[in-house]
Amino acid sequence: MIDQVFIHIRSGNGGDGNISGRREKFVPRGGPDGGDGGRGGNVIALCEENINTLLAFRYQRRFAGGNGGNGASALKHGADGEDVIILMPVGTQVWDASSTPPRLLADLTTSGQTVELAHGGGGGRGNAYFASPTNQYPLLAEQGEPGESLHLRLELKLLADVGVIGLPNAGKSSLLSVVSAARPKVANYPFTTLEPVLGVVEHRRQTFVMVDIPGIIEGAHEGIGLGHDFLRHVERTRVLVHMIDGSAEDPLRDYRQINDELRMFNDTLASKPQVIAINKTDITEVAEIASILEEMFADEFNLHTAAAPGAESRGRLRGRRDDTPQGEGTLHFVSAATGSGVDGLLDSVLIALESVDDADIAVGDVPTLDGIETIGETIGIEPYGARDYTDLPVLRPKPRRETTLVRKRGDVFVVQSRRAVRIAALLNEEDWNARMQFLGYLQRAGVVRALEDAGVLPGDTVRFGEVEWEWE
Repeated sequence: MIDQVFIHIRSGNGGDGNISGRREKFVPRGGPDGGDGGRGGNVIALCEENINTLLAFRYQRRFAGGNGGNGASALKHGADGEDVIILMPVGTQVWDASSTPPRLLADLTTSGQTVELAHGGGGGRGNAYFASPTNQYPLLAEQGEPGESLHLRLELKLLADVGVIGLPNAGKSSLLSVVSAARPKVANYPFTTLEPVLGVVEHRRQTFVMVDIPGIIEGAHEGIGLGHDFLRHVERTRVLVHMIDGSAEDPLRDYRQINDELRMFNDTLASKPQVIAINKTDITEVAEIASILEEMFADEFNLHTAAAPGAESRGRLRGRRDDTPQGEGTLHFVSAATGSGVDGLLDSVLIALESVDDADIAVGDVPTLDGIETIGETIGIEPYGARDYTDLPVLRPKPRRETTLVRKRGDVFVVQSRRAVRIAALLNEEDWNARMQFLGYLQRAGVVRALEDAGVLPGDTVRFGEVEWEWE
Protein backbone atom coordinates (compact mmCIF):
# COMPACT_ATOMS: atom_id res chain seq x y z
CA MET A 1 0.00 0.00 0.00
CA ILE A 2 1.31 3.44 -0.95
CA ASP A 3 0.51 5.40 2.24
CA GLN A 4 2.98 8.31 2.01
CA VAL A 5 3.90 10.37 -1.06
CA PHE A 6 5.30 13.79 -1.89
CA ILE A 7 3.67 16.02 -4.50
CA HIS A 8 4.12 19.57 -5.78
CA ILE A 9 1.19 21.91 -6.37
CA ARG A 10 0.96 25.40 -7.85
CA SER A 11 -2.08 27.61 -8.13
CA GLY A 12 -2.57 29.69 -11.26
CA ASN A 13 -1.25 33.21 -11.79
CA GLY A 14 -3.71 36.04 -12.10
CA GLY A 15 -4.19 37.66 -15.51
CA ASP A 16 -2.83 41.12 -16.28
CA GLY A 17 -5.01 44.19 -16.49
CA ASN A 18 -5.38 45.90 -19.86
CA ILE A 19 -4.48 49.43 -20.93
CA SER A 20 -6.80 50.64 -23.68
CA GLY A 21 -9.20 53.43 -24.57
CA ARG A 22 -12.60 53.44 -26.13
CA ARG A 23 -12.24 54.49 -29.75
CA GLU A 24 -15.61 54.43 -31.43
CA LYS A 25 -17.31 56.54 -34.03
CA PHE A 26 -19.66 59.13 -32.59
CA VAL A 27 -18.28 58.53 -29.07
CA PRO A 28 -15.94 61.45 -28.32
CA ARG A 29 -13.70 61.14 -25.30
CA GLY A 30 -14.64 57.52 -24.78
CA GLY A 31 -12.19 57.23 -21.91
CA PRO A 32 -10.35 54.18 -20.63
CA ASP A 33 -11.91 50.77 -21.13
CA GLY A 34 -9.17 48.32 -20.15
CA GLY A 35 -10.62 45.27 -18.40
CA ASP A 36 -9.32 43.41 -15.37
CA GLY A 37 -7.43 40.14 -15.53
CA GLY A 38 -9.02 36.90 -14.40
CA ARG A 39 -8.05 35.13 -11.19
CA GLY A 40 -5.76 32.14 -11.19
CA GLY A 41 -7.13 28.65 -10.62
CA ASN A 42 -7.16 27.19 -7.10
CA VAL A 43 -5.83 23.78 -6.11
CA ILE A 44 -8.48 21.89 -4.11
CA ALA A 45 -8.35 18.54 -2.34
CA LEU A 46 -11.54 16.44 -2.50
CA CYS A 47 -12.03 13.49 -0.16
CA GLU A 48 -13.39 10.51 -2.11
CA GLU A 49 -14.62 7.34 -0.42
CA ASN A 50 -14.09 5.18 -3.52
CA ILE A 51 -10.31 5.67 -3.38
CA ASN A 52 -8.39 3.50 -0.93
CA THR A 53 -4.71 4.25 -1.57
CA LEU A 54 -2.34 6.97 -2.74
CA LEU A 55 -1.19 4.83 -5.64
CA ALA A 56 -2.34 7.35 -8.26
CA PHE A 57 0.23 9.85 -7.01
CA ARG A 58 3.04 7.51 -8.00
CA TYR A 59 2.35 8.42 -11.64
CA GLN A 60 1.41 12.09 -11.24
CA ARG A 61 3.15 14.24 -8.67
CA ARG A 62 2.67 17.75 -10.08
CA PHE A 63 -0.63 19.63 -10.14
CA ALA A 64 -1.12 23.19 -11.39
CA GLY A 65 -4.14 25.44 -11.56
CA GLY A 66 -4.89 27.33 -14.76
CA ASN A 67 -3.62 30.87 -15.23
CA GLY A 68 -6.13 33.68 -15.43
CA GLY A 69 -6.71 35.36 -18.77
CA ASN A 70 -5.58 38.92 -19.42
CA GLY A 71 -8.10 41.74 -19.54
CA ALA A 72 -9.08 43.21 -22.89
CA SER A 73 -10.53 46.39 -24.34
CA ALA A 74 -14.21 47.24 -24.02
CA LEU A 75 -13.96 46.40 -20.30
CA LYS A 76 -13.67 42.70 -21.06
CA HIS A 77 -12.70 40.71 -18.00
CA GLY A 78 -10.11 37.98 -18.43
CA ALA A 79 -11.27 34.41 -18.00
CA ASP A 80 -10.70 32.85 -14.59
CA GLY A 81 -8.16 30.05 -14.45
CA GLU A 82 -9.49 26.52 -14.16
CA ASP A 83 -9.43 25.01 -10.68
CA VAL A 84 -7.63 21.72 -10.16
CA ILE A 85 -9.37 19.15 -7.95
CA ILE A 86 -7.16 16.42 -6.49
CA LEU A 87 -8.99 13.28 -5.36
CA MET A 88 -7.67 11.81 -2.12
CA PRO A 89 -8.80 8.83 -0.03
CA VAL A 90 -10.54 9.16 3.32
CA GLY A 91 -7.96 9.37 6.10
CA THR A 92 -5.41 11.48 4.22
CA GLN A 93 -3.46 14.17 6.03
CA VAL A 94 -1.83 16.89 3.94
CA TRP A 95 1.36 18.45 5.34
CA ASP A 96 3.50 21.31 4.08
CA ALA A 97 6.79 19.45 3.59
CA SER A 98 8.89 22.59 3.21
CA SER A 99 8.08 24.22 6.57
CA THR A 100 9.61 23.67 10.00
CA PRO A 101 7.71 22.86 12.18
CA PRO A 102 5.36 21.15 9.72
CA ARG A 103 2.06 22.79 8.88
CA LEU A 104 -1.08 20.68 8.67
CA LEU A 105 -2.98 21.95 5.66
CA ALA A 106 -5.83 19.43 5.64
CA ASP A 107 -7.13 16.39 7.51
CA LEU A 108 -9.56 14.59 5.21
CA THR A 109 -11.81 12.37 7.29
CA THR A 110 -15.22 12.67 5.60
CA SER A 111 -16.21 11.72 2.07
CA GLY A 112 -17.07 14.84 0.10
CA GLN A 113 -14.92 17.11 2.25
CA THR A 114 -13.12 19.78 0.20
CA VAL A 115 -10.15 21.85 1.29
CA GLU A 116 -8.43 24.63 -0.62
CA LEU A 117 -4.69 23.92 -0.58
CA ALA A 118 -3.41 26.76 -2.77
CA HIS A 119 -5.23 29.97 -3.64
CA GLY A 120 -5.01 31.34 -7.16
CA GLY A 121 -3.44 34.73 -7.75
CA GLY A 122 -5.74 37.72 -8.07
CA GLY A 123 -6.26 39.35 -11.44
CA GLY A 124 -4.66 42.71 -12.15
CA ARG A 125 -6.82 45.80 -12.54
CA GLY A 126 -7.18 47.44 -15.95
CA ASN A 127 -6.64 51.15 -16.58
CA ALA A 128 -10.37 51.84 -16.24
CA TYR A 129 -9.92 51.25 -12.49
CA PHE A 130 -7.39 54.09 -12.19
CA ALA A 131 -9.56 56.75 -13.84
CA SER A 132 -10.23 59.85 -11.75
CA PRO A 133 -11.41 63.43 -12.30
CA THR A 134 -7.78 64.56 -12.58
CA ASN A 135 -6.61 61.59 -14.65
CA GLN A 136 -9.30 60.78 -17.15
CA TYR A 137 -7.14 58.55 -19.34
CA PRO A 138 -4.81 56.55 -17.08
CA LEU A 139 -1.90 54.66 -18.63
CA LEU A 140 -1.51 52.37 -15.65
CA ALA A 141 -2.62 48.79 -15.09
CA GLU A 142 -1.68 46.01 -12.69
CA GLN A 143 0.11 42.77 -13.34
CA GLY A 144 -1.72 39.68 -12.08
CA GLU A 145 -0.66 38.24 -8.73
CA PRO A 146 1.49 35.11 -8.84
CA GLY A 147 0.01 31.84 -7.61
CA GLU A 148 1.16 29.85 -4.60
CA SER A 149 3.64 27.00 -4.90
CA LEU A 150 3.81 24.25 -2.25
CA HIS A 151 5.68 21.00 -1.70
CA LEU A 152 3.31 18.63 0.12
CA ARG A 153 3.54 15.35 1.97
CA LEU A 154 0.41 13.19 1.79
CA GLU A 155 0.03 10.68 4.59
CA LEU A 156 -2.73 8.08 4.58
CA LYS A 157 -4.01 6.79 7.89
CA LEU A 158 -6.71 4.18 7.42
CA LEU A 159 -9.96 4.90 9.22
CA ALA A 160 -11.28 1.76 10.88
CA ASP A 161 -13.26 0.91 14.00
CA VAL A 162 -11.08 -2.01 15.06
CA GLY A 163 -7.39 -2.64 14.51
CA VAL A 164 -5.91 -6.13 14.79
CA ILE A 165 -2.37 -5.99 16.18
CA GLY A 166 0.22 -8.53 17.21
CA LEU A 167 3.59 -10.02 16.37
CA PRO A 168 4.16 -11.56 12.94
CA ASN A 169 2.44 -14.91 12.37
CA ALA A 170 0.04 -14.45 15.30
CA GLY A 171 -3.00 -15.13 13.11
CA LYS A 172 -4.24 -11.61 12.44
CA SER A 173 -4.93 -12.18 8.74
CA SER A 174 -6.61 -15.50 9.49
CA LEU A 175 -8.99 -13.79 11.91
CA LEU A 176 -9.90 -11.10 9.38
CA SER A 177 -10.56 -13.70 6.68
CA VAL A 178 -12.89 -15.60 9.05
CA VAL A 179 -14.98 -12.64 10.26
CA SER A 180 -15.20 -10.69 6.98
CA ALA A 181 -15.16 -11.12 3.22
CA ALA A 182 -11.62 -9.77 3.03
CA ARG A 183 -9.05 -12.14 1.63
CA PRO A 184 -5.63 -11.19 2.98
CA LYS A 185 -2.71 -13.46 2.19
CA VAL A 186 -2.50 -16.25 4.79
CA ALA A 187 0.57 -18.48 5.13
CA ASN A 188 2.58 -20.24 7.82
CA TYR A 189 5.50 -17.82 7.95
CA PRO A 190 6.12 -14.36 9.46
CA PHE A 191 5.41 -11.13 7.59
CA THR A 192 2.85 -12.69 5.28
CA THR A 193 0.95 -9.39 5.38
CA LEU A 194 3.03 -6.47 4.13
CA GLU A 195 0.31 -3.83 4.00
CA PRO A 196 -2.88 -3.10 5.97
CA VAL A 197 -6.04 -4.87 4.79
CA LEU A 198 -9.57 -3.62 5.49
CA GLY A 199 -12.62 -5.79 6.02
CA VAL A 200 -16.25 -5.14 6.98
CA VAL A 201 -17.48 -7.33 9.85
CA GLU A 202 -21.18 -8.05 10.43
CA HIS A 203 -22.04 -9.47 13.84
CA ARG A 204 -25.28 -9.43 15.86
CA ARG A 205 -26.88 -7.24 13.16
CA GLN A 206 -24.17 -4.64 13.62
CA THR A 207 -21.33 -3.79 11.27
CA PHE A 208 -17.90 -2.29 11.83
CA VAL A 209 -14.67 -1.95 9.87
CA MET A 210 -11.65 -4.01 10.92
CA VAL A 211 -8.10 -3.48 9.68
CA ASP A 212 -5.36 -6.10 9.73
CA ILE A 213 -2.16 -4.29 10.74
CA PRO A 214 1.02 -6.03 9.52
CA GLY A 215 3.17 -7.62 12.21
CA ILE A 216 4.83 -5.26 14.66
CA ILE A 217 8.32 -6.23 15.81
CA GLU A 218 10.71 -5.00 18.48
CA GLY A 219 11.96 -1.52 17.64
CA ALA A 220 8.92 -0.67 15.52
CA HIS A 221 8.59 2.70 17.30
CA GLU A 222 12.00 3.59 15.84
CA GLY A 223 10.91 2.61 12.33
CA ILE A 224 12.45 -0.88 12.34
CA GLY A 225 10.60 -3.25 10.02
CA LEU A 226 8.48 -0.42 8.57
CA GLY A 227 7.25 0.15 12.11
CA HIS A 228 6.29 3.79 11.60
CA ASP A 229 4.28 2.92 8.49
CA PHE A 230 2.35 0.21 10.35
CA LEU A 231 1.84 2.03 13.65
CA ARG A 232 0.48 5.04 11.79
CA HIS A 233 -2.63 3.06 10.89
CA VAL A 234 -3.28 2.09 14.52
CA GLU A 235 -3.79 5.73 15.46
CA ARG A 236 -7.16 6.09 13.72
CA THR A 237 -8.75 2.98 15.23
CA ARG A 238 -11.14 3.00 18.19
CA VAL A 239 -10.57 -0.47 19.66
CA LEU A 240 -7.67 -2.90 19.30
CA VAL A 241 -7.84 -6.68 19.08
CA HIS A 242 -4.51 -7.94 20.39
CA MET A 243 -3.76 -11.31 18.79
CA ILE A 244 -1.25 -13.49 20.64
CA ASP A 245 0.25 -16.72 19.35
CA GLY A 246 -0.58 -19.28 22.03
CA SER A 247 2.13 -21.60 20.70
CA ALA A 248 4.86 -18.99 21.19
CA GLU A 249 7.63 -19.53 23.70
CA ASP A 250 6.38 -16.77 26.02
CA PRO A 251 2.95 -15.31 25.09
CA LEU A 252 3.02 -12.94 28.07
CA ARG A 253 6.31 -11.44 26.90
CA ASP A 254 4.89 -11.02 23.41
CA TYR A 255 1.93 -9.14 24.85
CA ARG A 256 4.21 -6.82 26.78
CA GLN A 257 6.46 -6.24 23.79
CA ILE A 258 3.65 -5.03 21.55
CA ASN A 259 2.27 -2.71 24.22
CA ASP A 260 5.74 -1.31 24.87
CA GLU A 261 6.10 -0.49 21.18
CA LEU A 262 2.72 1.24 21.18
CA ARG A 263 3.63 3.25 24.26
CA MET A 264 7.02 4.35 22.94
CA PHE A 265 5.52 5.40 19.61
CA ASN A 266 2.57 7.29 21.05
CA ASP A 267 1.14 7.23 24.58
CA THR A 268 -2.36 7.46 23.17
CA LEU A 269 -1.99 4.15 21.34
CA ALA A 270 -1.19 2.26 24.52
CA SER A 271 -4.31 3.67 26.19
CA LYS A 272 -6.70 2.42 23.51
CA PRO A 273 -9.15 -0.30 24.65
CA GLN A 274 -7.83 -3.78 23.91
CA VAL A 275 -9.64 -7.08 23.57
CA ILE A 276 -7.02 -9.81 23.94
CA ALA A 277 -7.20 -13.05 21.97
CA ILE A 278 -4.88 -16.02 22.47
CA ASN A 279 -4.93 -17.77 19.12
CA LYS A 280 -4.21 -21.30 17.86
CA THR A 281 -6.18 -23.20 20.50
CA ASP A 282 -6.74 -25.85 17.82
CA ILE A 283 -3.17 -26.95 18.60
CA THR A 284 -3.21 -29.56 21.36
CA GLU A 285 -0.27 -28.05 23.25
CA VAL A 286 -1.97 -24.65 23.40
CA ALA A 287 -5.27 -26.12 24.61
CA GLU A 288 -3.45 -27.98 27.38
CA ILE A 289 -1.83 -24.83 28.81
CA ALA A 290 -4.87 -22.60 28.33
CA SER A 291 -5.69 -22.55 32.04
CA ILE A 292 -2.09 -21.59 32.87
CA LEU A 293 -2.15 -18.76 30.35
CA GLU A 294 -5.47 -17.64 31.77
CA GLU A 295 -4.02 -17.34 35.26
CA MET A 296 -0.89 -15.57 34.01
CA PHE A 297 -2.77 -12.88 32.11
CA ALA A 298 -5.49 -12.46 34.72
CA ASP A 299 -3.07 -12.01 37.61
CA GLU A 300 -0.70 -9.78 35.68
CA PHE A 301 -3.16 -7.44 34.01
CA ASN A 302 -6.37 -7.75 36.04
CA LEU A 303 -8.25 -9.01 33.02
CA HIS A 304 -11.80 -10.25 32.75
CA THR A 305 -11.26 -13.82 31.52
CA ALA A 306 -13.58 -15.63 29.16
CA ALA A 307 -13.84 -19.41 29.05
CA ALA A 308 -10.72 -21.41 28.32
CA PRO A 309 -11.02 -24.20 25.74
CA GLY A 310 -12.96 -27.16 27.10
CA ALA A 311 -13.92 -25.31 30.28
CA GLU A 312 -17.19 -23.78 31.42
CA SER A 313 -17.58 -20.05 31.02
CA ARG A 314 -16.52 -18.58 34.32
CA GLY A 315 -16.88 -14.90 33.40
CA ARG A 316 -15.20 -13.97 36.65
CA LEU A 317 -13.68 -10.59 37.42
CA ARG A 318 -10.16 -10.34 38.82
CA GLY A 319 -9.43 -6.97 40.35
CA ARG A 320 -11.20 -5.26 37.51
CA ARG A 321 -11.63 -1.48 37.68
CA ASP A 322 -15.19 -0.22 37.97
CA ASP A 323 -14.69 2.21 35.08
CA THR A 324 -13.40 -0.46 32.67
CA PRO A 325 -15.92 -1.26 29.92
CA GLN A 326 -17.18 -4.82 29.83
CA GLY A 327 -15.60 -5.59 26.45
CA GLU A 328 -12.28 -3.94 27.15
CA GLY A 329 -9.54 -6.01 28.78
CA THR A 330 -11.30 -9.31 28.11
CA LEU A 331 -9.14 -12.38 27.48
CA HIS A 332 -10.39 -14.81 24.84
CA PHE A 333 -9.10 -18.16 23.64
CA VAL A 334 -9.79 -18.52 19.93
CA SER A 335 -8.82 -20.50 16.91
CA ALA A 336 -8.83 -18.44 13.74
CA ALA A 337 -8.34 -21.66 11.78
CA THR A 338 -11.53 -23.36 13.03
CA GLY A 339 -13.55 -20.32 14.14
CA SER A 340 -13.73 -21.51 17.75
CA GLY A 341 -14.27 -18.67 20.22
CA VAL A 342 -14.55 -16.02 17.51
CA ASP A 343 -18.19 -15.16 18.26
CA GLY A 344 -17.36 -14.39 21.89
CA LEU A 345 -14.43 -12.27 20.75
CA LEU A 346 -16.67 -10.22 18.47
CA ASP A 347 -19.21 -9.79 21.29
CA SER A 348 -16.51 -8.17 23.41
CA VAL A 349 -15.44 -5.99 20.49
CA LEU A 350 -19.00 -4.67 20.09
CA ILE A 351 -19.22 -3.88 23.80
CA ALA A 352 -15.89 -2.05 23.67
CA LEU A 353 -16.95 -0.06 20.61
CA GLU A 354 -20.13 1.10 22.31
CA SER A 355 -18.12 2.40 25.24
CA VAL A 356 -15.67 4.46 23.17
CA ASP A 357 -16.48 8.08 22.43
CA ASP A 358 -15.75 9.07 18.84
CA ALA A 359 -14.08 12.25 20.06
CA ASP A 360 -11.46 10.14 21.85
CA ILE A 361 -10.05 8.73 18.61
CA ALA A 362 -6.39 9.65 18.30
CA VAL A 363 -5.41 11.44 15.13
CA GLY A 364 -1.73 10.69 15.28
CA ASP A 365 1.37 12.79 15.67
CA VAL A 366 -0.45 16.07 15.17
CA PRO A 367 1.11 18.84 17.26
CA THR A 368 -1.05 21.11 19.37
CA LEU A 369 -2.12 24.52 18.13
CA ASP A 370 0.85 26.07 19.93
CA GLY A 371 3.26 24.29 17.60
CA ILE A 372 1.38 24.08 14.34
CA GLU A 373 -0.09 26.43 11.79
CA THR A 374 -3.22 25.26 10.04
CA ILE A 375 -3.74 27.17 6.81
CA GLY A 376 -6.09 24.99 4.78
CA GLU A 377 -9.39 26.70 4.12
CA THR A 378 -12.31 24.34 4.51
CA ILE A 379 -14.88 25.10 1.85
CA GLY A 380 -17.04 22.00 2.09
CA ILE A 381 -18.21 19.57 4.74
CA GLU A 382 -16.87 20.12 8.21
CA PRO A 383 -14.17 17.54 9.01
CA TYR A 384 -14.90 14.77 11.49
CA GLY A 385 -12.71 13.93 14.47
CA ALA A 386 -9.62 15.76 15.70
CA ARG A 387 -11.79 18.20 17.59
CA ASP A 388 -8.82 19.99 19.12
CA TYR A 389 -8.01 21.82 15.90
CA THR A 390 -10.38 21.11 13.01
CA ASP A 391 -13.38 22.72 14.71
CA LEU A 392 -11.57 26.05 14.74
CA PRO A 393 -12.45 28.33 11.82
CA VAL A 394 -9.56 28.77 9.42
CA LEU A 395 -9.45 32.35 8.17
CA ARG A 396 -7.51 34.11 5.45
CA PRO A 397 -6.98 37.62 6.83
CA LYS A 398 -6.22 40.42 4.42
CA PRO A 399 -2.56 41.42 4.30
CA ARG A 400 -1.58 44.07 6.78
CA ARG A 401 -1.04 47.58 5.50
CA GLU A 402 2.54 47.73 4.31
CA THR A 403 4.51 49.81 6.79
CA THR A 404 8.02 49.34 5.38
CA LEU A 405 7.67 50.46 1.77
CA VAL A 406 11.37 50.75 0.95
CA ARG A 407 14.50 48.83 1.97
CA LYS A 408 18.06 49.67 0.97
CA ARG A 409 20.14 46.71 -0.14
CA GLY A 410 23.65 47.83 -0.94
CA ASP A 411 23.37 50.69 -3.41
CA VAL A 412 19.88 49.70 -4.55
CA PHE A 413 16.61 50.99 -3.08
CA VAL A 414 14.05 48.17 -3.19
CA VAL A 415 10.37 49.16 -3.21
CA GLN A 416 8.26 46.61 -1.32
CA SER A 417 4.79 47.93 -2.08
CA ARG A 418 3.10 45.01 -3.86
CA ARG A 419 0.73 47.21 -5.85
CA ALA A 420 3.53 49.53 -6.99
CA VAL A 421 5.54 46.52 -8.13
CA ARG A 422 2.59 45.12 -10.09
CA ILE A 423 1.93 48.45 -11.81
CA ALA A 424 5.62 48.91 -12.67
CA ALA A 425 5.69 45.50 -14.36
CA LEU A 426 3.23 46.68 -17.06
CA LEU A 427 4.42 50.28 -17.34
CA ASN A 428 5.59 51.56 -20.72
CA GLU A 429 8.88 53.15 -19.69
CA GLU A 430 9.21 54.92 -23.05
CA ASP A 431 5.95 56.82 -22.51
CA TRP A 432 6.67 60.01 -20.57
CA ASN A 433 2.99 60.49 -19.65
CA ALA A 434 2.84 56.98 -18.21
CA ARG A 435 5.95 57.62 -16.13
CA MET A 436 4.46 60.84 -14.75
CA GLN A 437 1.21 59.09 -13.87
CA PHE A 438 3.16 56.38 -12.10
CA LEU A 439 5.16 58.98 -10.19
CA GLY A 440 1.90 60.60 -9.11
CA TYR A 441 0.67 57.22 -7.86
CA LEU A 442 3.90 56.70 -5.90
CA GLN A 443 3.46 60.10 -4.26
CA ARG A 444 -0.12 59.33 -3.23
CA ALA A 445 0.89 55.90 -1.91
CA GLY A 446 3.71 57.36 0.21
CA VAL A 447 6.46 55.57 -1.70
CA VAL A 448 8.23 58.78 -2.77
CA ARG A 449 8.44 59.99 0.82
CA ALA A 450 9.70 56.58 1.92
CA LEU A 451 12.43 56.74 -0.75
CA GLU A 452 13.44 60.22 0.34
CA ASP A 453 13.53 59.13 3.98
CA ALA A 454 15.77 56.22 2.95
CA GLY A 455 18.20 58.71 1.36
CA VAL A 456 17.56 58.28 -2.36
CA LEU A 457 19.35 60.77 -4.62
CA PRO A 458 19.14 61.49 -8.34
CA GLY A 459 21.08 58.83 -10.21
CA ASP A 460 20.44 56.09 -7.62
CA THR A 461 18.93 52.77 -8.69
CA VAL A 462 15.36 52.02 -7.56
CA ARG A 463 14.03 48.49 -8.02
CA PHE A 464 10.36 47.56 -8.45
CA GLY A 465 10.33 43.75 -8.46
CA GLU A 466 12.29 42.87 -11.59
CA VAL A 467 12.20 46.42 -12.98
CA GLU A 468 15.03 48.84 -12.20
CA TRP A 469 14.93 52.59 -12.73
CA GLU A 470 17.38 55.41 -12.35
CA TRP A 471 15.88 57.92 -9.93
CA GLU A 472 15.48 61.41 -11.35
